[in-house]
Amino acid sequence: MKCIAYKDGYKYQLKESYEVLIDIKPEVSIATSYIGLDAQGKLSLREGYAWDGPSGPTIDTLTFMRGSLIHDALYQLMREEHLDKDKYREQADRLLQKICLEDGMGALRAWWVYQGVKRFGDPSADPASKRPLTRAPNGCQL
Repeated sequence: MKCIAYKDGYKYQLKESYEVLIDIKPEVSIATSYIGLDAQGKLSLREGYAWDGPSGPTIDTLTFMRGSLIHDALYQLMREEHLDKDKYREQADRLLQKICLEDGMGALRAWWVYQGVKRFGDPSADPASKRPLTRAPNGCQL
């Protein structure tokens, strides 16, 4: 029996590609299957990109979705060691706060969002925290 391979932990999936200019500008352009980030700060997320949305004790609201998408993509680039976590994590966390404010989130909630990722987000950006690949069903063959 042939198996499927998947990674869990994702709630949302882009149905259209999305591009945005950000202040994070790597020295060398990055291109993965679903994420691109060039030296001018153009972040490109391809249709089909999956992310887990806002994390922690929060509510997934429209004022949080775009920020969570961009933040999750940047953290993924850190986990996969395309971006230096020590150099870019603070910028990514502040960008999340900025985008949430731009999208209409109240200042106090956006501040709490920033505090949450600042205090508890490190494992999500850590290369040691890559999501494991699971195969199903049990006993399947590659």
